[in-house]
Amino acid sequence: MTAMTPGSNLPLTAVRVAVDVAAPVRLDVSGLLLAADGKVRSDDDFIFYNQPSGPGVTYRSGGGGAPDAVIVDTASVPAGIERIVVTASPDGAGQTFQGVEPTATVRNADDSSVLASFTPPRLGAETALVVIEVYRRGGAWKVRAVGQGYANGLAGIATDFGVTVDETPAAPAPGRINLDKGRVSLRKNETVSLVKAGRPLLSQVKMGLGWEPAFRGKDIDLDASVIAYGPQRNHLDSCYFGKLSILNGAIKHSGDNLTGEGEGDDEVIVVDLGRIPAEATGLVFTVNSFTGQKFTEVAKAYCRLVDAATDEELVRFDLTGAEPQTGVMMAKLIKQFSGEWEMTAIGDFVKSRTVRGMVKPAAQAL
Repeated sequence: MTAMTPGSNLPLTAVRVAVDVAAPVRLDVSGLLLAADGKVRSDDDFIFYNQPSGPGVTYRSGGGGAPDAVIVDTASVPAGIERIVVTASPDGAGQTFQGVEPTATVRNADDSSVLASFTPPRLGAETALVVIEVYRRGGAWKVRAVGQGYANGLAGIATDFGVTVDETPAAPAPGRINLDKGRVSLRKNETVSLVKAGRPLLSQVKMGLGWEPAFRGKDIDLDASVIAYGPQRNHLDSCYFGKLSILNGAIKHSGDNLTGEGEGDDEVIVVDLGRIPAEATGLVFTVNSFTGQKFTEVAKAYCRLVDAATDEELVRFDLTGAEPQTGVMMAKLIKQFSGEWEMTAIGDFVKSRTVRGMVKPAAQAL
């Protein structure tokens, strides 16, 4: 492994590389695809937790047990892109890098072997950094240690590289959505931090899942489940109609609904966030059709997170598309280093009629 210094560069010996950025505090990590003019081609070239994939570049959450990473598949990066910069900023409002210097580790994305590392020195008032860049030179790919600081946060970096930062819903505005403004409606791949007034939500919540038959008079028997994982994406347990309580009662299932008819949630899974054991850092909520009916026969499928004490709806995700499959991953809850939980809408379909068949694809979705 090579320890890099500011300005140094190395040839990449792997086609797919993962750059993770770790610090003693929680970080927002992102990647920007830059053309020859040093700007993004559009806001779609800004890759972060709420827009996790682009051409040749993906964002990967560490799931609370590992640093977040930006993965670059150099073979898939468009010809017009000359470099990908990897950025980081402390998640805490106004927090600087003083005393919490980050370390970027460049790995072979296929076998996790370490290729290089870089810790920017002498940081102070910076609230965001361009940590490293992966760039194209003479037909080959290289990595350069940068360490350029910004005093105006991730928004400053984004603006500097041509990303539109405003309040319109279509623009990927840096900063995490939380519950301060009330109920949040998510779109696919969007994330909300379960924090209100600066404090993590560590109370009992209910994940309600609902659906209706797409064709009148036809019952739809779907099964809602939740799969619990550890920090290495290791399967801990699954809660479903055949096992109504897991993790010492921290997660409980309401039981099976056989028709999908009627108003309100069809099945409910109660999660006591405060009682989730430390080894459980990821929960993936799934719905399956044991009888083999496809999701093209389902209408109005949704999941919603509700405060169990007040029945107030906190977060909602409506599934807007359908595929002729028998399983779908609806959403995930991920515990962060700070102890708070985040909910991300997934909406990905899987060929599986049971929760057992969802364990592997759900682990990959963390």
